Amino acid sequence: MRHVSPGGTAPWALALLLATGAAHAAIDGVSGPHFELIARDGFILTPDGNSIHAWGYGVAGGDMQYPGPTLIVNQGDVVTLHLVNELPVPVSLVFPGQAGVVATGGVPGLLAREAAPGGDVSYTFQAREPGTYLYHSGTRPELQVEMGLVGALIVRPATPGQAYAHPATAFDHEYLFLLTEMDPRIHEQVEQGRMDEVDLTDYRPVYWFINGRAAPDSMAPAGAPWLPNQPYDCMPMMHPGERILLRMIGAGRDAHPLHTHGNHAAVIARDARLLESAPGAGPDLAREHFTVTVAPGQTTDALFGWTGEKLGWDIYGHAAGDAPQPREYAPDHGKPFPVSLPNTQELLNGDFYSGSPFLGALGPLPPGQGTLNLEGGFFFMWHSHSEREMVNNDVFPGGMMTMLLIVPHGVEIP
Repeated sequence: MRHVSPGGTAPWALALLLATGAAHAAIDGVSGPHFELIARDGFILTPDGNSIHAWGYGVAGGDMQYPGPTLIVNQGDVVTLHLVNELPVPVSLVFPGQAGVVATGGVPGLLAREAAPGGDVSYTFQAREPGTYLYHSGTRPELQVEMGLVGALIVRPATPGQAYAHPATAFDHEYLFLLTEMDPRIHEQVEQGRMDEVDLTDYRPVYWFINGRAAPDSMAPAGAPWLPNQPYDCMPMMHPGERILLRMIGAGRDAHPLHTHGNHAAVIARDARLLESAPGAGPDLAREHFTVTVAPGQTTDALFGWTGEKLGWDIYGHAAGDAPQPREYAPDHGKPFPVSLPNTQELLNGDFYSGSPFLGALGPLPPGQGTLNLEGGFFFMWHSHSEREMVNNDVFPGGMMTMLLIVPHGVEIP
């Protein structure tokens, strides 16, 4: 295994330094099937220096978080959730896609039994089908979801390393993309006790989030201490030839076009139902998308792979007689880089350029340039394809954006 130099400051380098040795990147969350949640208020931070009052679910004994804890259960589990409410208004939980939810305690509400201020309520259901799901407050959801009462539920099938009960859904690493937006004017009115003045017909979001963080915070390590109420990151990483499972959730009120920049992803399921022509067929109706539009309330699962296929040159810089790398695209093996690069003094290199066009290789750089790619990885910007969603309150770059990192073989992925 290669070791990352402690001098690196890139988010992915920090993540590698903090690696625990896990064989596969797994989504951070809380494993069930029994959960104790608390609804309370707090503040979230944005990269432009703003602090926004928000509501959120948290685990018992912990602070609120945005989004709520990612709940992870196994297919067939009988899931129970006990919700305690510390907010000044009633709140609840609903679980789209789950049948037979039984609520006990609390008070009657429009969509679900609710926990009154200072009260509690419990919910029980059986997780019958695997997949990616959403949960959120069923009490004034048009306001309470905006305030932050929303989260992800993941139901795993019996076979580890698969999204569904079919081998064609196998993956090496999985990442959550819970997409939301925020209008801070609403949050200011709620903080000041002016909820009666909130006008949701005049909705003007200026922040856009992946897993509760706007870029570049989306790429900071999970559990970063400077983001105490936003514990979840989104920094997808893979070795060439591996497969990533993208679990995408439209958790706000707007549709978001998630763009896997320069690449396609194969959508295999929507709303936790495999795109198959018949039971057991596997995702034979899957389609590749350059941009996946994630609708409000919708979940989408997609598989993504990358080998450098058909670039027309060997991404490793091999000579024809060199041994190939694992899962290398064989037709390009040994093909030379197609152009001659200008002299180092004639280029202005980006921070993520290693000095070499080849994966896992380093080259000479002018002083002060290219300092954030110490392992020679390849970076792809993954972002919303709506340009207005790539800002933090009109400051570019930011918003609904992260990076995919192609990691050289031999470098461990946390």
